[in-house]
Amino acid sequence: MIRINLLGRPRPKARRAAVPLGATLQLLSPLLVVLIAIVVLWVHHRAMDTELTAKREELSKLRADKAQLEQLKQQLEAFERQKAQLQQRIDVIETLRRQKTGGQELLDMVATTVSRTPELWLTNLERKGNTLTIEGSAGSIMAVANYISQLKRSGYFSNVEIKESKQDERSTAVAIFHFTLTAEFTLPESRSTPAPPGAGGD
Repeated sequence: MIRINLLGRPRPKARRAAVPLGATLQLLSPLLVVLIAIVVLWVHHRAMDTELTAKREELSKLRADKAQLEQLKQQLEAFERQKAQLQQRIDVIETLRRQKTGGQELLDMVATTVSRTPELWLTNLERKGNTLTIEGSAGSIMAVANYISQLKRSGYFSNVEIKESKQDERSTAVAIFHFTLTAEFTLPESRSTPAPPGAGGD
């Protein structure tokens, strides 16, 4: 059926149903919770990232300090080794002086041959008659060979023989060889010289 408005009045508009405030808040609450959670996580992430950067810088500084301490430790160990070498040389010389085992010539020649051989130091020296037993340490086998050459070239030592030479397995930082050798010590004045002509008799 067709309805005609004869009064000329406008038709009343249909009213929209109002959404209750409580329902709106219920819809927005999860969104607000998610938004707040995102903000909290972002702030926490930034804080953790800043702390991680600081920790990395601190770790890098500690590593640099450790490397510097290791270098200082190596320098100190090298200094201690040099000090020990010098002290051992002094002890050997003092022992010779106290015991007067070889006189001034033996003392001078031992000191001279050792000083001419780098990376080598003596730890003990014994004399029985003219036979010397020499113990020491060196930084290489070549240093021991050079020392034997110095003894032979001095003119005071003969029959130089190496009795033992072995590497110290306890020393891992640097190679150290312990050695024992024997030699005959003879003063040049006491060496046999040809008899003058006619000294043997008629």
